[in-house]
Amino acid sequence: MDNSLSKVNQISHLATKSVNDKNINLLKNKSYNDLKVVADQFESIFVFQLLKQARQSKLAEGIFSSEAQDTFNNMLDMEYSEILSKKNNLGIAEALIKQFQSNIYQKKDK
Repeated sequence: MDNSLSKVNQISHLATKSVNDKNINLLKNKSYNDLKVVADQFESIFVFQLLKQARQSKLAEGIFSSEAQDTFNNMLDMEYSEILSKKNNLGIAEALIKQFQSNIYQKKDK
């Protein structure tokens, strides 16, 4: 009886460990996906700042320059930055993922 009870406890322990391992792997994958989303967003913001600075470095005011035109250009730069960061590989997002990936896994394993 003790032997069968011991085996039931072992099976229960293995099943619990398997479920816990599966949950940890799901958390790791979710954390990686979250990190990737944030890194991509950061790259988009970085590209936006580059476009914004490039637009501010104009030499003279245009004939049709107005606050409405500045707002439109700002919104256009936001859209351009999202498109550029998705279409072109600047490497900023990958560098951030490499830098912070090990920190996420260490925190989840502890």
